[in-house]
Amino acid sequence: MSVVPLVHAGPACGRKAHGLAVLLRAGLPVPDGFVVTDPAVDPRVVAAHLGRLRGRAVAVRSSGLTEDSATASFAGQLETVLGARGLDEVLAALRRCAASPHTDRARSYRAHLDLDGEPAAPVLVQELVEADHAGVLFTRDPRTGADAVVINASWGLGESVVSGAVVPDEIIVTAPTDTARITIGAKQTRLDLREHGLVRSPVPEADRARGCVPPGEVPRLVALGRRCADLFGRSQDVEWAVRDDQIWLLQARPITALGDPAAVGGDPAAVGGDPAAVGGERSAPPLVTGVPSSPGQAWGPARLVRSVDDFSRVRHGDILVCRTTDPAWTPLFRLAAAVVTETGGVLSHAAIVAREFGIPAVVGAGEAMTTLTDGAPVTVDGTAGTITGG
Repeated sequence: MSVVPLVHAGPACGRKAHGLAVLLRAGLPVPDGFVVTDPAVDPRVVAAHLGRLRGRAVAVRSSGLTEDSATASFAGQLETVLGARGLDEVLAALRRCAASPHTDRARSYRAHLDLDGEPAAPVLVQELVEADHAGVLFTRDPRTGADAVVINASWGLGESVVSGAVVPDEIIVTAPTDTARITIGAKQTRLDLREHGLVRSPVPEADRARGCVPPGEVPRLVALGRRCADLFGRSQDVEWAVRDDQIWLLQARPITALGDPAAVGGDPAAVGGDPAAVGGERSAPPLVTGVPSSPGQAWGPARLVRSVDDFSRVRHGDILVCRTTDPAWTPLFRLAAAVVTETGGVLSHAAIVAREFGIPAVVGAGEAMTTLTDGAPVTVDGTAGTITGG
């Protein structure tokens, strides 16, 4: 059957859809949808399934057979189209998502992780949650492996968090006491569905300075994340969105590349400790600090990349420095010794891919593009969140 209601999705519908179907069947809040397993589907069948969905628009996402596994998330590597409206737009999005395993970035990602190719991906179509705020939740700290729920959140659709377009709020809830440590991010912009499509707009200063997740909502998010982990029997990477105080789950997949708790004493707060202390001695103060996102140290020449036009300048062993990363930049991760971005959080696609590729990363390092000098040697500490000279 080329179209399967989401609640009935099995392994042949791809890992993303199958995981959401497990949540749906367990009674968890997942937006309704369906899965297209054959891109040559009869448009009339798609139209019939679209007709039973609510809302102004849908999210169309790949649901590859090899993505969202325990070792390879494919974070940002396959296509997502948000805000598709009407049959023609949905059909175009279906074709684009189904073909996405064959893009250069997906092939580069698979090659680095020594994964086999796959044919056209199944495609998931869901009601789009027009979020008041949204984000990502990990049921363990990916940097340390510690027993702590890490939440990244921003205003509007969660694409701002996963793409690294903003510095999100970060909330770390540490077991067993479930004490919460909150760091307010800049949340400079937000993405929303408007009458004529998706619109990115500035966030008012007052909203940048306050947390977007109400205190009473944090325990609810933590409980849903842990329920997902219990259902699947392992730590989970969960995308979520909130509309009118209703939490919706948009994704649940295994966390890949978990850090070692012994490396930092198992304390999430130890990540980003004294940035000037190395090996028990004081060192030069950092040039730039940010959010520690993929552990380890690397050194090399800073390579400032502003657009795809700069790709040819990146050499093996360079430190990739950029405003933010686009999924099309994934091939550069195979060359770079480390990654530094001015925006983003620890749960962004760039940070996830850096951890999977085993290279240090510091995100949310504001003014890195103006402070660091192209070609100058720097050391990146992805455990402390620092970039120092030399």
